[in-house]
Amino acid sequence: MNYVSMNQLKWLSTGLVLAGILLTNLNYYPLNIFTHGLGAIGWAIAGYIAKDRALMTNFGFQIPLFAIGYFYYFT
Repeated sequence: MNYVSMNQLKWLSTGLVLAGILLTNLNYYPLNIFTHGLGAIGWAIAGYIAKDRALMTNFGFQIPLFAIGYFYYFT
């Protein structure tokens, strides 16, 4: 992945995470977990590509937490 597309992935993921946080504060469930979850996946991918263990740890552990939210929403 070249620098431009990696940079775009990080900014898109940042926007999704921040939008998810805003939606949580405004109590827009389940849109908040889908939005924030996509941002966390994007950051986890960016961390994997960059071999940045701190990013992979932070966002990698968020993904299962969002999966729990998806589970409760769809059941």
